[in-house]
Amino acid sequence: MDSSNHSIQRASAYNPWQAAMQVFDNAADFLQLEDGVRNRAKYPERELTVNFPAKLRDGRIRIFTGYRVQHNTARGPAKGGIRYHPNVSLDEVRALASWMTWKCAVVGIPFGGGKGGVICNPKEMNELELENMTRRFASELVGFIGPDRDIPAPDVYTNAQTMAWIMDTYSMNKGHSVPGVVTGKPIAIGGSKGRNEATGRGCVYVIVEAAKHLNLNLNGATAVVQGFGNAGSIAAKLLAAEHGVKIIAVNDSSGSAYNKNGLDLPALAAYKEKTGKVKGFPGSDDIGEENLLALPCDVLVPAALENAITAHNAAKVNTRIVAEAANGPTTPEADKILFEKGIMILPDILANAGGVTVSYFEWVQDNYSFFWKEKDVNENLREVMVSSFSEVWQTAQKLKVDMRRAAYVTAVSRVAEAIRVRGIYP
Repeated sequence: MDSSNHSIQRASAYNPWQAAMQVFDNAADFLQLEDGVRNRAKYPERELTVNFPAKLRDGRIRIFTGYRVQHNTARGPAKGGIRYHPNVSLDEVRALASWMTWKCAVVGIPFGGGKGGVICNPKEMNELELENMTRRFASELVGFIGPDRDIPAPDVYTNAQTMAWIMDTYSMNKGHSVPGVVTGKPIAIGGSKGRNEATGRGCVYVIVEAAKHLNLNLNGATAVVQGFGNAGSIAAKLLAAEHGVKIIAVNDSSGSAYNKNGLDLPALAAYKEKTGKVKGFPGSDDIGEENLLALPCDVLVPAALENAITAHNAAKVNTRIVAEAANGPTTPEADKILFEKGIMILPDILANAGGVTVSYFEWVQDNYSFFWKEKDVNENLREVMVSSFSEVWQTAQKLKVDMRRAAYVTAVSRVAEAIRVRGIYP
C-alpha cells in the first residue's frame, strides 16, 4: 500500500474534531473552567456549508461543497486558511478552526480561529477550473468574511494566486479594493515579504530554542521531514543552510527520499520542481512513510496532514524533538507514548504559528498601507516565536506538564479571559 492511500485510510478512521475537543478538555479541566466559559470556548460560533456550481473546462457544470467555520472571535476577527482536498470534511474544518483559535492566542496576536475548505481534487483540475471554483466559492463567502470579520489565507493545495482570486472577487462585490480580506497574497496586491517562508521559518526558530534547552548541538544533527510542501521544504532548507542540520529523509504523497549521509536539498528542490515528486531523487531510496517516521534522528518534522503519528506507530518514533509544522499530526494517544519516551513535542499551535503571525503582520501592513522590509518581518517573527516558546516552556516547567498541555493552558486561559471580560450581549 502506498503512503498516500495509507494516509487516506487512516484519516477515514480518525476524527480530528474529536481529537481537538479531547485536547481542549484536558486544558479546560486543568484550568477548572466554569461551564459557561468552557462551552463558549469549545464549540464553533458559526458554521457555513455551501453547495455551489462552477464551470469545468469542457463546459459542464459541477456542484462543489465548501465550508467556512468561525470557531471563536473573542480576541479578534477569525483567521485561518482555506484548503482544497478530496478528504475535506466539516469535522476537519471545525478542528482546524479551533486550532487556529489556540494558535493565535498562544503567540498573543489579536485574532480568533477560522478555517475553510472545498471538497475537490486540485491535482485533477487546471488553472481555469481552479479559478472558476475559487471565485464562485469566494462569492458565497462575501457576507461571511471581511478584514474585520474573518480573514482567509492559503492552506493545503491553495496558494498566493488562490488568495488573489478571493481578494479580487470580494473587492468587486464591495466596489473597491480590500487587500486586508485575505493574507498570503502576492506582494503586488498587498502581500507581505517573508510570508511564504513564515511557517517553516517560525518552526525553525522554536526548534533552535528547544535544542538549547536539550543541550542539542544542531550543527551536524540529523532531521527527518514528513511532507515536503511549503512548510516542510522551507524548514528543511533553513535547518540545513542556517544551522548545519543534515536532512536524511523527506517525503510527499509520491513516496520518500532517504540518504543516511544527508540529502542535497537544492538539488532535491529542483528535482521536485521538475517532476512534481521527491520519489526517485538520484542517490536516494524510497523507504515508505512508516519507516521514515521510525528513522533514528535528532529532529522529526511532521509537515503533512493530520494524524501522522498515532498509537499505532508512536512507539517506533526515535527522535529527541518532534516539531509539528503540520496541524494535528499527533493524536492524543500518541502524545502520551512520546512523552513517556522522553521526546519533546513542539505542539502545532506553537511550532507552526509563524504563518499566522506573519499573516497578522501582513494584515497590519494592509490596514496602514505601510509595508515592511523582509529583515524586519523576519526579526519581528523571531521575537514572537522565541518569546512564545519561552512562555510555554516556563509554564511546562512550573506546572510539570508536557509542552502541548502547557501551550493549551496558555492559549485557553487567554481566550477564557477575553470571554469573561466581554460578557454576553444582550
